[in-house]
Amino acid sequence: MSNTDMNNPTMEEEEYEGDVFLGESDVLHEIDVDGEDLPDAYEDDDNENDNDDEVFDENDDSIHTFTGHKGEVYSLACSPLDPTLVATGGGDDKSFLWKIGNGDWAAELPGHKDSVSSLAFSYDGQLVASGGLDGVVQIFDASSGTLKCVLDGPGGGIEWVKWHPRGHIVLAGSEDCSMWMWNADKEAYLNMFSGHNQSVTCGDFTPDGKLICTGSDDASLIVWNPKTCESIHVVKGHPYHTEGLICLDINSNSTLAISGSKDGSVHIVNIVTGKVVSSLTSHTESVECVKFSPSSASIPMAATGGMDKKLVIWDLQYSTPRFICEHADGVTCVTWIGSSKYLATGCTDGTVSIWDSLLGNCVHTYHGHQDAVHSISVSTNGDFIVSVSADHTARVYDTSEFQNKME
Repeated sequence: MSNTDMNNPTMEEEEYEGDVFLGESDVLHEIDVDGEDLPDAYEDDDNENDNDDEVFDENDDSIHTFTGHKGEVYSLACSPLDPTLVATGGGDDKSFLWKIGNGDWAAELPGHKDSVSSLAFSYDGQLVASGGLDGVVQIFDASSGTLKCVLDGPGGGIEWVKWHPRGHIVLAGSEDCSMWMWNADKEAYLNMFSGHNQSVTCGDFTPDGKLICTGSDDASLIVWNPKTCESIHVVKGHPYHTEGLICLDINSNSTLAISGSKDGSVHIVNIVTGKVVSSLTSHTESVECVKFSPSSASIPMAATGGMDKKLVIWDLQYSTPRFICEHADGVTCVTWIGSSKYLATGCTDGTVSIWDSLLGNCVHTYHGHQDAVHSISVSTNGDFIVSVSADHTARVYDTSEFQNKME
């Protein structure tokens, strides 16, 4: 409206004579209004919540988010063959195969009747194994998601699944104190290992494929012969852990096993002799994750994370902390980024952080999850880190800049 219009009232305004009231004679038609047709009293509040979500998304550093799960996501594996192929499983009793950067493709891996607690790709990337708290291990074709076979036997939930480093032999630890081994190609049971007296919480083949190491809630570690089921060494009692084992890792030359416990202790065992060769003291609460440094490291190191909000990078030559890296909350998972000097941690506050193992500083923190991170894994080319969370999502972060080799 021009200034001229604003300064000259319209005829209607000039003739305005006060309020106008309607009488019964002015009513043309009555309409019944159903209460369900009335606007929702909380509609504005819903819109406000939507706006909050949009604001949160601005702080999301992920380049891809998988939202297929309807419950907490516990398990995760990245393909050793395809850097974009990921498997995730969770508390909705489901697991999925999906691809980074391809939101239109996902294959559900059905069959479990309880939470999917563990996932693992075979060494050649051809197969993926899923373990559930229903006590069943399932084997799927990794390219199509087709079910190949169902492996059963354990009388309790599956704690973890692992593959032989050079064959389609799958290993699983159970809550019923046992460990089972099958030939996935032949769908055949091979061996059952009995020796622990509580849940077998962690375990793996040695990288050379010749032995198996397992840890248990009974505070022991056992070194096994996979062919005979014989326990070669049982490590228990002083100076080892006083409470159950949560995690273990085996070094690249198959000579040492590092383990973390509910009691906050970290120990290294010589697999050949069965002797505790180092006790690493720093954590004050449960140790949730342990990892040896890559074989390319000029200084032998290990990384451990705990609910005391610490990542500790250890100098294994002297069995002393090289760096103690403080977090805002408990550290649930750790992994090295390929053969680089960088490692990543997942935290109960929902963040994923990248650390320089040679300097001890945090070089980047990724935000996006709205609840605790349960597991993290790095793509085979090191370009991506995938994290799964209690917020029902899996998220992918770009780590291509963290490729510097150990110096």
